[in-house]
Amino acid sequence: MPFDPDTTKPEIDFPGAEPPTELVIEDLSAGDGAEAQAGDQIKAHYVGVAWSTGEEFDASWNRGAPLDFQVGVGQVIPGWDQGIVGMKVGGRRKLTIPPHLAYGEQGAGGAIGPNETLIFVVDLVSTNKPGAGRAFGLR
Repeated sequence: MPFDPDTTKPEIDFPGAEPPTELVIEDLSAGDGAEAQAGDQIKAHYVGVAWSTGEEFDASWNRGAPLDFQVGVGQVIPGWDQGIVGMKVGGRRKLTIPPHLAYGEQGAGGAIGPNETLIFVVDLVSTNKPGAGRAFGLR
């Protein structure tokens, strides 16, 4: 199943308990498209919420375009690199990411405080092998 363009921005419920100390991966819907592997170029829509406040700090949905990056090579926080691999196109996955796999002691600007646990709901839009499509003039 490819990514459904009618998919809408998810709501994230505030957990209200103690944050986990390790990465928690929950498939909200599995998807049945291609599986993301380390090194793949992917596109993903997401919503990010700070555990301590329940406040949204970022969402690709608000910009109207998915995030485009290579997974598993350090272009994103480690929790994403670990949490996206194995996900299938068309799926929706919740990642609860402890600080050591997110922004750690430094946080990120004013939006994410130091030692913040993050919650992301990620929709995998597409996955491609690096260089796929070069013969057709695509990246």
